[in-house]
Amino acid sequence: MPNDSTAPASPLAILRSIRGEELTLTGLMFTYFFLVITSFWILKPLKKALFIQYYDKAGFDFLGSTFTAAEAELVAKVVNMFVAFVAVVVFTVLSRHLKRERLTFALTGLFVAGYFAYAWLAPDPGAGTVWSFYFFGDLFSTAMVAAFFAFLNDSVDSKHAKRLYGPIGLGGVVGGAFGSMAVGAWIDDLSLRTWLFICVAIAVLIVAVAAAAGRAVARSEISKQGNNDTETVQEETTGERNAALAGAALVLRSRYLLSIVAIVGIYEIVSTIMDFQFTATVAHYRDGAAIGSYLATVYAITNICAAGIQLFGTSWIMTRFGLAPALLVLPVATILGSATFLALPVLLVGSALNTLDNAFNYSINQSAKEALYVPRSREEKYRAKAFIDMFVQRTAKAIAVGVSLGAGAIFSDFSGVRWLSVVSLLLVAVWIVAARYAGRRFTELESAAADAPPS
Repeated sequence: MPNDSTAPASPLAILRSIRGEELTLTGLMFTYFFLVITSFWILKPLKKALFIQYYDKAGFDFLGSTFTAAEAELVAKVVNMFVAFVAVVVFTVLSRHLKRERLTFALTGLFVAGYFAYAWLAPDPGAGTVWSFYFFGDLFSTAMVAAFFAFLNDSVDSKHAKRLYGPIGLGGVVGGAFGSMAVGAWIDDLSLRTWLFICVAIAVLIVAVAAAAGRAVARSEISKQGNNDTETVQEETTGERNAALAGAALVLRSRYLLSIVAIVGIYEIVSTIMDFQFTATVAHYRDGAAIGSYLATVYAITNICAAGIQLFGTSWIMTRFGLAPALLVLPVATILGSATFLALPVLLVGSALNTLDNAFNYSINQSAKEALYVPRSREEKYRAKAFIDMFVQRTAKAIAVGVSLGAGAIFSDFSGVRWLSVVSLLLVAVWIVAARYAGRRFTELESAAADAPPS
């Protein structure tokens, strides 16, 4: 795509251009995303460490076989596909009646109830608690992030999205760095129950900030422009269609949405493979309580890297070069990491898989991917997006689990894990094709919206 000569010349110029109503909305959404991702990165190492520590010593017996802790986590990701299907139904039903901040209020209330339940179960966790808490942590990330971006995508137009999603997305990256660093510093000093009460306090702040953001959007010219932009795509109503199928029906009618499915699905397969390689590497080189501390350290480094990318690269690349190049950054990083691990499967390189994956995904890839929904109808922003982000995402993870477990059956020791990188490298080629199509189609929709007469 040719350069946009009207785009700001530097990342700092983009930040300086945000003023007035844009600044208010950007600040509130930055804070909102910061709080959501802070909670996520508190929950992520806690639920992962609890799961791995529980099965690291004795292993996990299932269907007559004994699995390692890393393999047991893969089984959990398969089961999570069915949990995600239920989440899609709940999210779709809620989104029929609740939009923007009201959807956030409802979901936050459900998760606060979960925090209190696990705080009560935390002192003596059994297998049921370990498994359900693992699912709970995953559901938080998918549901709350989906609700946040549905709110955001429903509030701006394509032009604003390319400029504002970088600074707003920085809130999530900073939240990730803050949450992971906090856990890294105090994971050995605070109990699981205490961490859950901290998450309750953060949830109260999320509700307050989402309420303020809702008021800002209601009176903002940006929201009016965003609503006009969605009119460039014909609004298709699903009426009273089954909640489990509403999002799927929208996706199947649109090549554009199917390209997003390919981006999300292939990324999740590749990411799950890389995460399995990372987990297996850590379990191979670290033991016991050192696993939790090492995970927290890697997550902190990852989020610091993501913050730098988001601050200095995301909005500048999206405005200067467009979404297609922005969507290609993560696939290229994946090629680099997977090829290196294939050649050299050591602790440092295995840890780098996590950093390359998440640092680019939680920064430029997430902002670019979410911006793809902006020129679509409101129904697609809520229901199709929920179907893609929850069900498609978890189904892709389940496919990756099958690949990883199959490799585990073929290769009896850690040294065989490296060969999964071959699968990742093959899938990245398809991912690149889908990203290029989605980026070009976004540009066409953006141009159509710009040329359309005002309503």
